[in-house]
Amino acid sequence: MFQIDPLNRTPVYEQLIRQTERFVLTGIFKPLDQVPSVRALSVELGVNPNTIQKAYSQMEATGILQSVPGRGRFVTENAKEIIGRQKREQLDLLRERMKEFAEAGITRSEIESCLDEVYRNK
Repeated sequence: MFQIDPLNRTPVYEQLIRQTERFVLTGIFKPLDQVPSVRALSVELGVNPNTIQKAYSQMEATGILQSVPGRGRFVTENAKEIIGRQKREQLDLLRERMKEFAEAGITRSEIESCLDEVYRNK
């Protein structure tokens, strides 16, 4: 399920967070589903358990995951809404990037083509 790209410049813990968010948004992880334990995921991916713990802790801090002592970690009931809200907050960054694109001469039709491709393949 999880796949880590060791050649990717994105830190492993961020790759785990992004993949977990994608799994929640696409319905692979549903509310109240248990996520793999730190130990199990560490063995499966060949990743240091501290790295997985860091990813899980950050997702707990944002409310995407919830720890139940003695039982494990679970996707929260409102994880999808939390992730959606976080992504909407990033629209300001996207707006700034779009200004840079326009200043660089990238046309609206090029951007729309890119958007069409992304939404076609989601």
